[in-house]
Amino acid sequence: MAASPTLRRRRLAAELRRLREDAGLTAKEAAAQAKALSPDRSWFESKVTRIETRKILKVRDVDLLTLLDVYGVTDEEQREAYRRLAREASLSGWWVGYRDVLGAGTLIDLETEAARIRTVEGQYIPGLLQTEGYARAVISNGGITDESERERRVEARMMRQHILHRPDAPRLWAIVDEAAFHRIPADLVTVQVSHLINVQRADLRVQVLPFEIGPHPAMDASFLILDFDVDPSTVYLEQSMSALFHEDPLELRHYETVYDHIQAAALSVDDSRRWMAQFIESRT
Repeated sequence: MAASPTLRRRRLAAELRRLREDAGLTAKEAAAQAKALSPDRSWFESKVTRIETRKILKVRDVDLLTLLDVYGVTDEEQREAYRRLAREASLSGWWVGYRDVLGAGTLIDLETEAARIRTVEGQYIPGLLQTEGYARAVISNGGITDESERERRVEARMMRQHILHRPDAPRLWAIVDEAAFHRIPADLVTVQVSHLINVQRADLRVQVLPFEIGPHPAMDASFLILDFDVDPSTVYLEQSMSALFHEDPLELRHYETVYDHIQAAALSVDDSRRWMAQFIESRT
């Protein structure tokens, strides 16, 4: 499984905060002790806080070792484990080469190490399940007129789907509102919807949320829930100008509840496959 630098940063930050709290120190007290131990005079409360809140993306080895000294971590194996975690948190994934069109690429980063992905999509076919033609149409209709940029975005989206073909592929369960199907360009319906039918397997399922169920709790927001083997889950919400990640347990519980309600209201997997086959027939 590919390592996710974002997850490693989350884990490192959480571990350093835990060590500080176990040592009975405030961030201000930890900074004062770090300044006394280190020739580097840049230690202030804000620096400790920025490390713990991941505002500092790459924690220097010298700073990490200083904090471990302050927190009383003397076991060499433990210290080396934290150093390895910090090094992994500083690595870059393949998506860095597409930063001009992907931005930080945090979602792609997290997807690489997700054990399970649950998604509810209201307007589009989920990115991990888009065909190349459909992805190109969506990106073009999103206002990307430069051909080179459009093709780089399509290429990146297709590369993102490689996680589904790994031996350790995440389990993916997508719930797609009927509205998304009606927005597929007519000439792409057969290929895109057939792909949704054929791509399914034991650990990759698609359910359709039909119009007939009426209003539902996810009408105002599509979202993904990413679950990991070790790290806490996170919720991703994509908006037209920004992307939000929610890690607070209360927020996570809210979206999991919404997901459970939506899944219960959606057609079953088998009925969804039949619905999609009939949808293709109705459009050809």
